[in-house]
Amino acid sequence: MSALEPGDPFQDTIAAIATPPGEGSIGVVRLSGPHALEVASHVFVSSFGRDPRRFASHTIHHGHVVDSGTGAVIDEVVLVFMKGPRSYTGEDVVELQGHGGRVSLEAILNLTLRHGARPALAGEFTRRAFLNGRLDLAQAEAVLEVVRARTEAGLAAAVRQLRGGLSGRVEGLRAELLSVVASLEASVDFPEEGFDFPAVGELEKQIYRIEEGVGVLIQQARDGRLLREGATVVIAGRPNVGKSSLLNALLGRERAIVSVVPGTTRDTVEEELEIRGFPIRLIDTAGLREEPQDPIEMEGLRRTREAVGRADVTIVVVDGSEPIAPLDLNAWSESPEPRILVANKSDLEPAAQSAAYQDRFGVEPLFTSARTRQGVEGLRSEIGRLLGGDAAGEAIMMVGPRHREALERAERQLERARRGLGEGISVELTVLDVRGALHALGEIVGETVTEEILDQIFRDFCIGK
Repeated sequence: MSALEPGDPFQDTIAAIATPPGEGSIGVVRLSGPHALEVASHVFVSSFGRDPRRFASHTIHHGHVVDSGTGAVIDEVVLVFMKGPRSYTGEDVVELQGHGGRVSLEAILNLTLRHGARPALAGEFTRRAFLNGRLDLAQAEAVLEVVRARTEAGLAAAVRQLRGGLSGRVEGLRAELLSVVASLEASVDFPEEGFDFPAVGELEKQIYRIEEGVGVLIQQARDGRLLREGATVVIAGRPNVGKSSLLNALLGRERAIVSVVPGTTRDTVEEELEIRGFPIRLIDTAGLREEPQDPIEMEGLRRTREAVGRADVTIVVVDGSEPIAPLDLNAWSESPEPRILVANKSDLEPAAQSAAYQDRFGVEPLFTSARTRQGVEGLRSEIGRLLGGDAAGEAIMMVGPRHREALERAERQLERARRGLGEGISVELTVLDVRGALHALGEIVGETVTEEILDQIFRDFCIGK
């Protein structure tokens, strides 16, 4: 047949442009499905007169995309064929790699649709990879994390997840849970064998160990969020303590206007940088005042407090060359943990020693000089430490919001099961809790997942991925 007939039950071959919009040196139209090669055979003409339907798997062929209706040459391309299951989706996959122009790529795509393919949905190629067993669900989600990585550390963490890092940890916990389920159900199925207290105690310990493992992954959800979304670090303090100068010093360039006139910064000033692999949104704020003098200052103060309220880390800056002021203490008390106390202007004669700060603030400050950059690297290191150490470390996983919700559900049910065993609650009820935890962990890797969850996950993907 010259094209797939509408209504053909085997027509489910999808096509999409797989490269970003705009001009580029190369552009790719990707097809996947049982008729991928057949569709390609209607639009691709080999430079050597070969029939595309006879191409061997994992081979590359030069030729042109030609509109068979008009005979017009659309583009010079390279065809790559990968026969399933040894392909990204696990199905037959064809890529037509041409020049990266919008018009030519859309023309190629339209030809494939005319000859029987249908437009791919968002994330459908990766969704098929999951459904065909090429990736589990956590690995499939990691594909998007790789695409969206903002730092090398974020990319490394996403690749670890893509290679099964998170899945392996979850599967290990599920395997332990299955052994707990087996022990509990054996006591229900064979009551004459008895279920003595030592056995209960061992199962409690085993469940607690699994709880701990789940808890570690929950803690890593914060690191995953920071790698994915970036951390917000806010610089706060009263006017003229050197907040803007410190922002410039951390950035290594003049970003904020600096003046000896107090209150130069009337609004928040934001800039991005990277510290220990974490993408950072650094925010300089208007100086905190006891009584704002005009509506602009009042709005600046409101924005300062709003920024401090959503900060992952707050840097409270005081002027080390001046006595500790009530506004310094107010700025510190209004800043939530985690926070860093910085005594700036250490190139000048200090007005107070570490002991005085320890007495008034409860912590020793980091002494810095934004002018000479003394102590600035130490401040960067402290920010990195508070955010979780080194994001490039092997331990960090890209535990996402969906994963965290499932892990927290599993943790609650494990705690209830463990408590129930200790209190002598019916074993049948305990089994239900443990199985609930098992189900929640299965959602992470896709062992137990609904179509609604899949739709929610893959709708954020681009069309050609």
